[in-house]
Order: sequence, then structure tokens, then C-alpha cells
Amino acid sequence: MPRTPSEYAVYLFLEGGHTEEVRFPNVQDFQKWYSGELVPKCTSEDFINVPIKTIQGEYMVVRPSRISAIRVEPIFSSSVERFT
Repeated sequence: MPRTPSEYAVYLFLEGGHTEEVRFPNVQDFQKWYSGELVPKCTSEDFINVPIKTIQGEYMVVRPSRISAIRVEPIFSSSVERFT
């Protein structure tokens, strides 16, 4: 039986070498944000909101044109890294 991830860590690699991590509860939420917010404005210099669902009261905005790469990593609740 295949394991199901409990959430997804999305790493945004920004120009200048900075990396930001945001979490999505499922891959569909990430795909909805990616295709609805990021892709249509990929060359824009205007800020877009990056959802941070796991942290109350915090938000992040980013210029889509400054994102160099994105890495999506499934996180399993049984992962050893989550308990260290």
C-alpha cells in the first residue's frame, strides 16, 4: 500500500540565493495556487501573496519574476526528520 503524504513542503528559490519554504496540506492546493496566481503573473514585478496556512497571522509576498526555481517535497507524518 503506497504511503500518503501528510503535507507538501514547497521551496521557492529566489534570485540572490534566498530560499523560502511554505507548506501546503495537499498537492491540489499547491497546484491551484501555482496555476491560478503564479503562472499568469510569472513575468510581473507586482507582488503576489504566498499562502502560509500553517502559521497564523503571518503572510509572505513575492515578486513572481524573481522566483528562479520551485521544489515540491512530500512530507510524511512518519518521517524521522519531523521528530528531531
